[in-house]
Amino acid sequence: MTDKALIVEGGAMRGIFAAGVLDAFLEQSHSPYHFVIGVSAGASNLLGYLGNAPGRSYKVIKELATSSQFYNPRRFVSGGHLVDVKWLYEESNKQFPLDKDTVFNSVPFIAAATNVSTGLPDYYEVTRHNIAKALEATASLPLAYKETPCFGGGCYTDGGVADSIPVREAYRRGARDITVILSHPLSYEMPKPKAGWLMKKMFVKHPNVGRALTKRAQNYNESLDFIRNPPLDCIIRVISPPEHFPVKRLTMKKELLDVGYDMGLDEGRKHVHHLKGEHVYQQEECPFC
Repeated sequence: MTDKALIVEGGAMRGIFAAGVLDAFLEQSHSPYHFVIGVSAGASNLLGYLGNAPGRSYKVIKELATSSQFYNPRRFVSGGHLVDVKWLYEESNKQFPLDKDTVFNSVPFIAAATNVSTGLPDYYEVTRHNIAKALEATASLPLAYKETPCFGGGCYTDGGVADSIPVREAYRRGARDITVILSHPLSYEMPKPKAGWLMKKMFVKHPNVGRALTKRAQNYNESLDFIRNPPLDCIIRVISPPEHFPVKRLTMKKELLDVGYDMGLDEGRKHVHHLKGEHVYQQEECPFC
């Protein structure tokens, strides 16, 4: 039997799209995967999916991530967090508690984070014992989050620095039928940084993180190339926002977040109906489905 994997990209507020896709999966009782991998906001979104909690990720993003307790430029100017990912995780659990048995009795849940010592991605299984630190680590944006989460012998920053779309890791782990939920339209390619030297200078204490940031676009686009040209023994299915997706990384307008969520619901439903033979994609709709 071919192992199936689900990959969920991060992207801060763009994660509202994946929240919609995953809620559509829950609505359709679609859970064929043998393991899942999430990065940053993608890992947070997977909690609601694995916990069979439709609407949870939508509420976390729309009600909590738009709060000044999470995103606060004034606090940042004063030396604090721009985004407080620890608060978001803890407050999410208070307001929208999950059944941990449901989460951890499903399939292996893997998160990606960037090791600050090596600048390379570490992929660790999220467990009952490390979940708080694991979710904090994968989403701890460099500079924007002032703490450096450490656990399991490593210290980490946001997983998107070293591997935003860990599709190659899923393949390395044996998956040959891989579904990827992106946070950008299919046409997107990450531009090269214009001031790589500045990134290195800003990360003097963690030079390998600075190097990873200068290579981030290259790694990201290589993942896209892997998706577009997978090995002959692998099928990769892509669910991505439409070209007119209105949500940006730091969009705080709730009406736009609603639009992004509804787009995710629509694309998630179409994906499941397509797999059931109830919907046929046109080539221009999804060339990688």
